[in-house]
Amino acid sequence: MDTSVGADESVVTDSLGRRTGPRRQYSVEEKRRIVEETRVKGASVSSVARRYELNANQVFAWRQLYRRGLLNPEATSQAPQMLPVRVSTPTVLPTKPAAPAEKVTRRERTSRQIEIKLSNGHSVVLRGRVDSKTLARVLDMLARR
Repeated sequence: MDTSVGADESVVTDSLGRRTGPRRQYSVEEKRRIVEETRVKGASVSSVARRYELNANQVFAWRQLYRRGLLNPEATSQAPQMLPVRVSTPTVLPTKPAAPAEKVTRRERTSRQIEIKLSNGHSVVLRGRVDSKTLARVLDMLARR
C-alpha cells in the first residue's frame, strides 16, 4: 500500500493506485469553479477532471447541478423554507362494531366443494363459492377436449 502526502491530506492507495482512504469533500464554491473551467471554450471535461484528480463522471454530474442552478452559493446558504403542517386524525371511523364472522362447520366446508372427474383420469376440484357463468365456461371447454 502506498501513502502519498499532499499539501492538505494524505492519500492511501491500493496496489493498483486506487484511492482507498476517506473521500475528499468539495465545497459548493470548489465544484462551481471546477465546472466553470470545463465551460471555457476548448476545455475538456476529462482534462479538467485529471488536473483535480477527479473522475470525469463526477465532473459531468456537477455540470448537471450547475445547469439546474444547484451550485449557486447563495442558493445553498439559505435555510430551506418550512411550511406549517397540521396533523389531525381521520373522522371516518366505524360507528358500529363489525358483525361477528359466520362459523362454518366442517360439513358445510365440504359441501361447498365440487369435484369433476375427467375421462382421462384427471379431476378438477372447486372449493367455496363458484360463479355459475365461470363454471359453465370451464365445463364447455372441457367438453370440447
